[in-house]
Amino acid sequence: MAIVKTKGAKVGYVCTECGAHAPKWAGQCADCNAWNSMIEELVAPPSGPRHKRAIAAGSAVQAISAIQPVDEARVSTGVSELDRVLGGGLVAGSVVLIGGDPGIGKSTLLLQALAAISKQHKTLYVTGEESLHQVSLRAHRLALSAAELRLLTEMHIEQIIAHAQNERPQVMVIDSIQTMYTELLQSAPGSVAQVRESAAQLVQFAKATNTSLFLVGHVTKEGTLAGPRVLEHLVDTVLYFEGESSSRYRMIRAVKNRFGAINELGLFAMTEKGLKEVHNPSAIFLSRHDEPVAGSVSMVTWEGSRPILVEVQALVAESHASNPRRVAVGLDQNRLAMLLAVLQRHGGIAMYDQDVFINIAGGVRVTETAADLAIILAALSSLKNKPLPSDLIVFGEVGLAGEIRPVHNGQERLHEAAKHGFKQAIVPHANAPRQAPKNMDVNTVKRLVEALAQF
Repeated sequence: MAIVKTKGAKVGYVCTECGAHAPKWAGQCADCNAWNSMIEELVAPPSGPRHKRAIAAGSAVQAISAIQPVDEARVSTGVSELDRVLGGGLVAGSVVLIGGDPGIGKSTLLLQALAAISKQHKTLYVTGEESLHQVSLRAHRLALSAAELRLLTEMHIEQIIAHAQNERPQVMVIDSIQTMYTELLQSAPGSVAQVRESAAQLVQFAKATNTSLFLVGHVTKEGTLAGPRVLEHLVDTVLYFEGESSSRYRMIRAVKNRFGAINELGLFAMTEKGLKEVHNPSAIFLSRHDEPVAGSVSMVTWEGSRPILVEVQALVAESHASNPRRVAVGLDQNRLAMLLAVLQRHGGIAMYDQDVFINIAGGVRVTETAADLAIILAALSSLKNKPLPSDLIVFGEVGLAGEIRPVHNGQERLHEAAKHGFKQAIVPHANAPRQAPKNMDVNTVKRLVEALAQF
């Protein structure tokens, strides 16, 4: 496909390593000598009457006191878990970037959402990866009622915007941004310059017309969004699809949201009829053993605006290697090493000759420090082969001085545990509830030795 450069568009090349500019492409940067670091970029916008009118119509400077704040009207996507991650629904003119591994369910979820939205609002689904027949087959397979949903197969950004100006949709999906190209640049679709310029034009259109826009993005093998980092800065919300290919459960996490809380988590189950919402994630991530087992303890982690109960599993075994292994799945491995050092220094229990494996059951990733106390107690339970009570819940941050530090939303965590039948709790002293949940015995500790003394 030949891409014709628009008259008046000026294209140059910039080094991704040092930022040096060059009028033409070269295999090696003349300034920093980096190889294959020159990428194409649009260095001057096309001139013409339209550009001059845009400059003349620029916004005026205003005092912040003269701007009255208003509550943003939100449009429900028809998927409550997606609404939760978005902060309550779609905001007019907002741009949402959603990324995830191939086949994890990005297109399926957005097709389900647009099918529900199209019953009350005008929608447009633009695909650059599939034919209209393939999208129609997926909608039929998912048994979606999407008679009003409008579809378009196109990769040319200028053509997409022209169609959108005629259709005037309130919600639009671009699947995916890596397949789009603009005629202002000569590089191939998917290149850094094409992704950046295509996204910039779409964002400008969405803001000018108050269109809610979803951009589907590819991810690298490391799990981060492919393309330029500026892509995440252009949009209002960044969502990541998480989940193992072998598991039927999928999670959406908000890592950036200008209209809601970050780290909000939405949970789905993949079925034959598409993604189904999971309203009680704690019931999934907890493993109800028939009898207490060593190395297992439950904790309450806080994700966005709600508590979730998860199981921390530990396996401590004698090591025959010179360097014992420290493996953490779903946790920070460096923090595991730090907690084992604290346990040795302030608890008098050494594991320098033991392999230590820690796992968060269910594929959840816990990033907060509230898991510290649960990790230590699970490792100690495995080392001594002494099961902890199955109705015990634990949370708390452990400091380097051996103190147990409080975590936020302690009262809500306890009530969530009580709803699932937990009868005992070990929590930081500063998180002592004013009124303990009914039928729950709450033990508070200030130091690590106090928590260890209970077993």
